[in-house]
Order: sequence, then structure tokens, then C-alpha cells
Amino acid sequence: MEYTAKQLAEVLGGTVEGNPQEKVSSFAKIEHGKKGQLCFYANPKYEQYVYTSKASVLLVNSDFQPKQEVAPTLVRVKDAYSALADLLKYVSDQKKAYRRHRGRCRIAWSAKIGKRVSVGDFVTIGKDTTVGECTRIYDNVTIGEGCKIGSYCIIYPGVHVFPGTVIGDRVILHAGCIIGDDGFGNAPQADGTWRKIEHLGNVIIGDDVEVGSNTTIDKAPMESTIIGNGVRIDNLCQIAHNVVVGDNTVMAALTGIAGSTKIGKNCILAGQVGVVGHISIADNTTVGAKTGVIGNVRKSGQVLFGTPAIDHKTYLKAYAKFKQAGEE
Repeated sequence: MEYTAKQLAEVLGGTVEGNPQEKVSSFAKIEHGKKGQLCFYANPKYEQYVYTSKASVLLVNSDFQPKQEVAPTLVRVKDAYSALADLLKYVSDQKKAYRRHRGRCRIAWSAKIGKRVSVGDFVTIGKDTTVGECTRIYDNVTIGEGCKIGSYCIIYPGVHVFPGTVIGDRVILHAGCIIGDDGFGNAPQADGTWRKIEHLGNVIIGDDVEVGSNTTIDKAPMESTIIGNGVRIDNLCQIAHNVVVGDNTVMAALTGIAGSTKIGKNCILAGQVGVVGHISIADNTTVGAKTGVIGNVRKSGQVLFGTPAIDHKTYLKAYAKFKQAGEE
């Protein structure tokens, strides 16, 4: 997208010094600025680049007094650093602006789509599904029957939301994640084979949740897999059926939670953590990278390392002895 210095000044409540029709279409650091780019100057450490910059527009504080001639057009604002943050958000919002396709998507007649919902190409929305206002659904998304999607959500390309899923407001689902597919439920048979257990439950995701790319959250055989408000889940995580994740818990990439486990509120699970099924982890627990949790964590606020998981101080002492033994 292209903006003139005058338009930028209007957006930021600033003033133009130079050519108000100077155009920019991208951003750069002040030391790298080129024609057609906008840079900003706020830190005196970088003043030398103000006089050598080849950028078309330079965002500066209103009280800046140049000591030499400045080639770029200046847009003067109260606080250049804060104004840059505002401008980046404005441009980002413009790129994500509302667009509602009808020709290349398939929306069931009984689906209820809120105001200013953006629907990309080749999207499928099933019967009796509702989508809240101002939600953005990108290309190649599939949303099954009977889903409830909140307002101001962002659903990126290639996401699959299975029937009956409930998603709150301001949820972000990154590309390729799968919400509500069958869990890994199989019953052993006398002849050594396995019988699939049908999953008739769903997934419920609270408000302000972010789910990373290619993460899978399985639905429950009965009742619900529940992700609380404010949860952050990284890429390539696996949340099995009937799991409950408490509010504001975060988990890093490649974490796997086995079925029917309950994770408390405000927990931190680092990368490649593994948690067995049918246990509970107390609130405010921190689990270090590659840790394997195989039993209940009943005391709140612990920091755990190792496999099986133990208190991190005990783990570090044990590791020191283990290392010493290997050097003898």
C-alpha cells in the first residue's frame, strides 16, 4: 500500500515539512532507508543517519532541530517512537481490511454471519454455524456445522474447525491448525486388534486465545476439551481429548498433552514438554524444556525439570553429580 506524507501526517496528527505528496510504500531502519521508504528518528544515537538517509519520508519528534540539511520530507509528531507503533498498526489493519467474498466460498444458508465479517476464497462454513462481527476468515478455511465463532477473531489460511466447536472472542488461529478432530481413542480387543472409540464431544476455546500453526486440539469422546481464556499455544503442539487448560497458561512448540489431563491457570510449559494422561498440574507451575511429567503436580508455583519431572533445584544437583560421575 502507498501513502503520501500528507496522509501519514493526518493519520498521526502531525505536520509535514517538505513535499506533502512524497510517497512511501514500505518501512526501513534509518540507516537502511531508500527511495519510497519511511524511516523514523527518535534516538539521538542515530542522528548521523538523519543527514545521510535516502528515505523519502522521515518521522521525527516535533522539537527536533536539524544541524545540517535533511533530504527526506519530515513528518513531525509529538513522539516519533509511539507514532511509529501507531502507524504500523494502522497499516496492518488496512491490509486486513474487510472483504466479503460470495463467488468463491460456500456458506450454508442457515449459517449466521455477523456484520463486517471478512471471508476469503474457498472458505466453507457449515449449517447452523454462527460467526461474530468483525471476524476475519482467510482462504481455504473449513468451519463445520453447528460451530460458534466469536467476534474479532482471526482465522488464518488452511485452518480446519470441526463441527460443534465453540470459539470465544478475539481468538487467533494460525495457519494449518486443526480444532476439534477425533482424539486418539482406541479400545484393545481380545484378538489383539483395536476398536475405534467414536468422539461425540467438542472443543471449547475461551476469549483472547492464540493457537499456533499446525497445532491440533482434539475433541472429547463425551463432554468437551476446554482451553481457558488468555491461553497461548505455540506451533506444533498436541492437545488430546478431554484436556482442560486453565486461563492464561502458555505452552511452547512441540508440547504434547495426553488425554484427560488438567493443566492449571498461569502455567508455563516450555518446548517439547510431554505430559501423560489423567493427571492434574497445579496453578502457576513452570515446566522446563523437554521435561516429562508423569504424575500429579499438587503444589502451586513449582519449577520442574527432567524426566520424570522433579523440582528444578533437585534436578540441577542430581545433574551435577551425574556429570561428575561421567568425568571420573
